[in-house]
Amino acid sequence: MTEQPIYLDHNASTPLLPEVVESMLPYLKNHFGNPSSTHSFGQANKKAVEDARIKVAELIGANPEEIIFTSGGSESNNLAIKGVAEQHDGGHIITSSIEHPAVLEVCRYLETKGYTVTYLEVDKFARVDPETVRKSLRPDTILITIMLANNEVGTIQPIRAIADIAHHNNIVVHTDAAQAVGKIRVNIRDLGVDLMSVAGHKMNAPKGIGALYIRNGVHISPLIHGAGHEHGIRPGTENVLEIVGLGKAAELFRKNETGIISQLNKYGKQFWTGLKNALPNIDLNGSPDEKLPNTVNIYFPGIDANTLLDNLPQIAASAGAACHADSVEPSHVLKAMGFSNERILGSVRFSLGRTNRESEIQAAIEQISQAYKALTSHQLKEIKSLDSETPRLTQYTHGLGCACKIRPRNLEKILQNIRTLPSEFTQVGFESFDDAAVYRLNENLSIVSTVDFFTPIVDNPTDFGRIAAANSLSDIYAMGARPLFALNIAAFPEKRLPLSVLENILRGAREITEKAGIPIIGGHTIEDNEPKFGLAVTGRIHPEQIWHNRGALPGDALILTKPIGLGILSTALKRNLLDETAKQNIIAIMTELNSTAADIARNFDIHACTDVTGFGLLGHLWEMLKSDNIAAEIHFSSVPIIPGTEQMARRNSIPGGTDANLDFLLGKVSWSNRVTEIMKIILADAQTSGGLLFAVPETSADAFIEKLRQSGISAANQIGIIIKSEKPGIIIDN
Repeated sequence: MTEQPIYLDHNASTPLLPEVVESMLPYLKNHFGNPSSTHSFGQANKKAVEDARIKVAELIGANPEEIIFTSGGSESNNLAIKGVAEQHDGGHIITSSIEHPAVLEVCRYLETKGYTVTYLEVDKFARVDPETVRKSLRPDTILITIMLANNEVGTIQPIRAIADIAHHNNIVVHTDAAQAVGKIRVNIRDLGVDLMSVAGHKMNAPKGIGALYIRNGVHISPLIHGAGHEHGIRPGTENVLEIVGLGKAAELFRKNETGIISQLNKYGKQFWTGLKNALPNIDLNGSPDEKLPNTVNIYFPGIDANTLLDNLPQIAASAGAACHADSVEPSHVLKAMGFSNERILGSVRFSLGRTNRESEIQAAIEQISQAYKALTSHQLKEIKSLDSETPRLTQYTHGLGCACKIRPRNLEKILQNIRTLPSEFTQVGFESFDDAAVYRLNENLSIVSTVDFFTPIVDNPTDFGRIAAANSLSDIYAMGARPLFALNIAAFPEKRLPLSVLENILRGAREITEKAGIPIIGGHTIEDNEPKFGLAVTGRIHPEQIWHNRGALPGDALILTKPIGLGILSTALKRNLLDETAKQNIIAIMTELNSTAADIARNFDIHACTDVTGFGLLGHLWEMLKSDNIAAEIHFSSVPIIPGTEQMARRNSIPGGTDANLDFLLGKVSWSNRVTEIMKIILADAQTSGGLLFAVPETSADAFIEKLRQSGISAANQIGIIIKSEKPGIIIDN
């Protein structure tokens, strides 16, 4: 194994070339004048901008006046598409289903403004058929925007044929060439396009700089209004430093184009051939011929791509499904190509670059083949983490803890269509969205039954078992019941992990159940690709003392017993962003039983209760409110939050389950103008083994909180109140 990491993710971003850095240094150190100024300081920078414009134009065969500098590929795409759209009062746009989000999201935005968009399907090689473009034309079609080369599988589109169709019908054509420029020969005269986007950081220039080619005679509206910079199309003082870098990168590629393309072709073929020879069952996604020479998207049967990459710590590449710590978002490109979820989840994109060396390619082939063979056999020693003899559990899962729940919107739809057989003894079933089921045995005794399990949220097996057990028991406490016994539920990849890991998971669960005063008296296990663990717990309660998650009354105080932020911080933990103190803090919170809070609450009049887990604080609060003539007012400043949560949220350490929760809450929550996006994320954050949320008469709220705090539940606080309302809803203020 090489000591240096191997970067094979050049389609995501490329390193700056030394010559590019050198060209930029004078404009970082000495040349500070405004290019619009007429004095010598300004004119020196003006000359640098115009020299770079010439170099970019020469690279793609354009005239210098046809080049507009932007902040990157996304802005160039926005400027091109919106710029054309605003020249028309409505109209029809044609694009493909595999475009970059910087195109797709613009088109979706324009749909909200009255424009119509056709999203063309692609074939199994991700290729757009020009004939489908022709058939999609309408009298009101104003723009066709199809990418030149796909960023995930590298497929090069027949842009010339599409452009000819467009121009025959007097339609403007745009192509997103962000992935193509700097990897293949790109000439706008050959392509015949009217607009073309370029991204600097895809071609060894800096991030934050790009260009838009606008053919002479084509008119677009600006996105930004201001002074007359960039022909009035892109006002704002030019980013001289990065424009110079882009110009230098363009110059270097143009002068060495043949050699660079030849090198990328050689390395791409060497990489694919070497891996295919070592692993005959792998398969290539996309066209074997009509594609970027540097892009090799591979399906690895029988293994999750994120797991493979987690066990290749020295290799940087991208999975075919984006992992958001608690959810997997399958590639829309691979999906559009007709691939199954299994194939998508098992696909990895390797994208080589001009800074790679032949020795790196060979080393990568060896490491990948060894890791894949180890993961699909019993060679467990090959899949240990670098810094520990114990495998990191979070490497073996796509998600974390309770945040792996099915999206609440989807679950709600499913359960609406499920009807249970009526029983006079059933007091609580799943149709009520309560935390557990309750079945009355006699007039003095009901049993409470629940089951909960999830994928690892921490790396240590014992801690995982402890957290999973505490989380499972929480549903019993949330109903006001006392647990009697539990059963283990375990899914385990015994071909990939030593059984000692499972033993430690079970040991951790036993520690928590012993603390709860109950035995684990059985269970069930299956072999699975991912480790999963939880408990089925049975408890007891008097039939008339059950707490429901519904029943809150106007005037009730809302009391929360644990701080929130566990989803955000668990995601940060997986990304190695937390120090040991912060790590131990969230583990302590997740392993703290809700038994003490439940014991104290039995001495008060509890109108409603739920535990806060995967649907987040607001998602579980919504379950308290829906279908009743009540609403909740929440004060963000009163909500207990784990230290560091806001910082990690600002670093985008946000689990996908949190995004799903926010989506579910659309139309259900009214946000004050003082509530920031970060606050919204925290309130919707998907928790694992969170606290209990009580609705109690406000007259007893202070006494309840005091008792909780005296018992060591220091975070307990009133976070809001229940109010009368014509329809359920949540009102958030700061």
